[in-house]
Amino acid sequence: MRLLVTGGAGFIGSNFCRKILREERDYRVVVLDLLTYCGNLDNFTQKEWENPNFLFVKGDIRDREKVEGLMRTVDQVVHFAAETHIDRSIQNSDPFVSTDVVGTQVLLEAIRKYPVERFIHISTSEVYGSAVSIPMSEDHPLNAQSPYAATKVGADRLAYSFYFTYRLPIVILRPFNNYGPNQYPEKLIPLFVTNAMENRPLPVYGDGKNTRDWIYVEDCCEAVLSALKEDVKQVQGEVINIGTGKEVNVRTITDTVLKRLHKGKSLRKFVKDRPGHVQRLISDTKKAKEILNFSAKTEFSKGILKTIDWYVKNKKWWNDIKEGRKEYREFYERWYKER
Repeated sequence: MRLLVTGGAGFIGSNFCRKILREERDYRVVVLDLLTYCGNLDNFTQKEWENPNFLFVKGDIRDREKVEGLMRTVDQVVHFAAETHIDRSIQNSDPFVSTDVVGTQVLLEAIRKYPVERFIHISTSEVYGSAVSIPMSEDHPLNAQSPYAATKVGADRLAYSFYFTYRLPIVILRPFNNYGPNQYPEKLIPLFVTNAMENRPLPVYGDGKNTRDWIYVEDCCEAVLSALKEDVKQVQGEVINIGTGKEVNVRTITDTVLKRLHKGKSLRKFVKDRPGHVQRLISDTKKAKEILNFSAKTEFSKGILKTIDWYVKNKKWWNDIKEGRKEYREFYERWYKER
């Protein structure tokens, strides 16, 4: 099976690629990634680079010619590629509209021209906005509260329209908040872990009582793999949440990080809340169980410790980003200075 993974050098994408290469010997994995600020070739180990079933292609999902050239050669697609950081979208929405919406449209037009066995679109729980009902089913209203979320709504509904209009084999997954190894240290959990290790403040938005449904990245990747392997007739046209059905607030995460790293609570710094901040997200998991036979296995209390320990053991990986990439430094200094 020839699989195209867009955004495969990012956080979830690279974890997924490593998993499928490790567990599925009959897959050839082609990664298409532009290597923007959060794409990272160091997310692949020597084991992946030496695997004859792995191919990396540097390229833009908005490049119609390149996308169509690849689409002629593959059987399945998992579309992770996107601009994803809410805070950055608040500062400048241009790359989010261009990549998340236009890039998705280019891919969808390519599978119209060169059909594939299935196309899995990775959406996000952020499309829902703050919960108006608990748990949040796939029928929950789409109330995007940030430019990032709005562009993901656009891509999500565009993908569905290509299923409905053209009957293309499209599946839409809406993962809730992923965490785990190789997550760019701008995001909440790796930011808190790495800042604590450096004895720098942990910037907590507002009162820190916002909750999320946190899913360990390995579990999310298992769900994506299930969506690839289930009978396509059972999954095409479906929208499926990928979460745990449990919520954890930011204060709990902060205290867990500080305790694990033997740091004092003086490092916890409450800062001005970000605009449009979602207050609560918690997944209804019924559909994932029914259609994908998927349930998250990793309890947050265990997954967070595994994640913290990974960053402790892989300081060079995140230090190269925090010290070596000006995109990280410039954003951090500008964004948190304003708070």
